[in-house]
Amino acid sequence: MCRVGVVYGEEALLYSFPEPHPFRSDRVKRFYDEVLPELLKIYPNDLVTVKLELASLEELLLYHDPEYVDFVKKKSELGYGYLDYGDTPAFKGCFEASSYIVGSTLKLVKMMMKGEVDHGFNPVGGLHHARRDRAAGFCIFNDASVAIKYLLEVVKLKQVLYIDIDAHHGDGVFYDYYFDKKLIMVDIHQDGRTLYPGTGFTYERGGGEAEGTKLNIPLMPGAGDEEFIEAWNTVEEFIDRFNPEFIILQAGADGLSGDPLTGLMYSERVHEHATSRLHKIAEERCNGRLIALGGGGYNRENILKAWRKVLINLLNL
Repeated sequence: MCRVGVVYGEEALLYSFPEPHPFRSDRVKRFYDEVLPELLKIYPNDLVTVKLELASLEELLLYHDPEYVDFVKKKSELGYGYLDYGDTPAFKGCFEASSYIVGSTLKLVKMMMKGEVDHGFNPVGGLHHARRDRAAGFCIFNDASVAIKYLLEVVKLKQVLYIDIDAHHGDGVFYDYYFDKKLIMVDIHQDGRTLYPGTGFTYERGGGEAEGTKLNIPLMPGAGDEEFIEAWNTVEEFIDRFNPEFIILQAGADGLSGDPLTGLMYSERVHEHATSRLHKIAEERCNGRLIALGGGGYNRENILKAWRKVLINLLNL
């Protein structure tokens, strides 16, 4: 059994766009109400709840531009308008809400580096569309990108592996680290010609010294578990070329069949497969350092099924 820290607290519910926006706090509230209590009963000594923590300004600036951070602060105080072209509305307190997500992902990372927990799960993390200088696709600050910067520049790790199985391509992480050879990135997603953000093509493999460190695997609408698992074989062959010291999994649940925003047809078996395989790789290659981030998912039942599989497979090797 492994000791797993899971981010838990009322502050997680602050990141919630107004109705009828699909990204609202009921996503994580149902997980807290229905899945987490069940697993805490089954694994009382191994599953640890971790209070949310605000990211400091210094931590936000590891990745984000200061002008953009100031922009979010001002829009947060005003509480109206948009942070991008129309997908990501501002709301009162959105600066603090998104800072909690970044700070909590970093808190888990720090706990893992200290050996306080073996693995971590932040259900409100994985805001992979936000860029250094702008919001996008429901994402204000990019907690994964901040964590990557922390691990590479503060902890001084030599290589970090980021794997994204959200139906939407993780463009915020992918392009802002496109020329960074220290970030190994794999992204399995619905083909960009059929889904936002319209990116993530197979010929994009990293630039300059980082060429060959990035892998996109786009799947056509209707692809299911078999197609994902076939793609995963390619993923493991790719990973074998590198020596990551930390693994970040963006475990978005919007690829499951019935999601209102996407066209993939996965079951929760995909999350079971990805998490269990990465768990084994982490134990073999990087002292077990594996953190999972909740990512997207807009069918509430699918979120519960997928995130349950993620947590169970972090707890069990």
